[in-house]
Amino acid sequence: MEEKGKILIIDDNEDVLFALNLLLEPYMEQIRVTTQPTRIEHFMTTFHPDVILLDMNFQRDAISGQEGFDYLKQILRIDPQAVVVFMTAYADTGKAVQAIKAGATDFISKPWEKEKLLATLSAAVKLSRSRQEVGRLQNEVQALKGDDRIPELIGNSPAMQKVKETIYKLSDTDANLLILGENGTGKDLAARMLRFFSPRREQVFIPIDLGSIPEQLFESELFGYEKGAFTDARKAKPGRMETASGGTLFLDEIGNLSLPMQAKLLTAIEKQCITRLGAVNPILPILELPMLQSRTLPVKFRLLRQHIELLTRMVQQNTSSF
Repeated sequence: MEEKGKILIIDDNEDVLFALNLLLEPYMEQIRVTTQPTRIEHFMTTFHPDVILLDMNFQRDAISGQEGFDYLKQILRIDPQAVVVFMTAYADTGKAVQAIKAGATDFISKPWEKEKLLATLSAAVKLSRSRQEVGRLQNEVQALKGDDRIPELIGNSPAMQKVKETIYKLSDTDANLLILGENGTGKDLAARMLRFFSPRREQVFIPIDLGSIPEQLFESELFGYEKGAFTDARKAKPGRMETASGGTLFLDEIGNLSLPMQAKLLTAIEKQCITRLGAVNPILPILELPMLQSRTLPVKFRLLRQHIELLTRMVQQNTSSF
């Protein structure tokens, strides 16, 4: 059995539960068993099984399987993506077809064949993990697209009206934009307004607080990494700059970058490409997207010398400033 996972087994026969628990223990990550189908919701909300192995009959002399179908409906109401495998001692082709149509993933006859049981449950765990990954990606995409509500700067003074007009005017451009302002003046809101009124509204919006990224994680977070690039890199992961391709990248607080990180970011901007950690070939083109850089100005308007080149180069890279 290739895939290990969490399984909930529901059967009114304690001997069956004992045998299945003993058989599956080496092959499953965690196992929970119960003779009480009324506790299904409890186990689903506390244990979160990858697979539910459900008997079809719970009353003495019951052979129709209707109880199993009723409990299957309950499970799917709680979680429409749940993976349920039916088992029964009264199997026939018609019942198996009915089970699949009702939403079950597979059907196992009692007494079971060990290899067939393990293969069925392994496939069920894979299906569950795939559904979970799809759901996670869908949620992530939705989150990356941002809030559909119109962001709005509050205020009707002539100065504020001028800022709003500038935002509307610049929203149609693909130029890089440098947003300057003190803390609390609405730089993030201005960035979101620019994105909202731009042709990239339906694409991803990736904000990055550069001041909060530790230097040792800077490259892996921004540029991504390949499988095996370092000890815990079990699979390849795109960086935030790569994820933002085609959408909007908001680099917040660039003034907090150290000199080494400034140099790496500047190289990516100038060459219009990035290279994942552990990769040989760069990803091109990566920065054909608007970049909104925010730099909080100290009270005395003190811009440190080592930041001047980074800001200047960003402005020169087809950039507007306001």
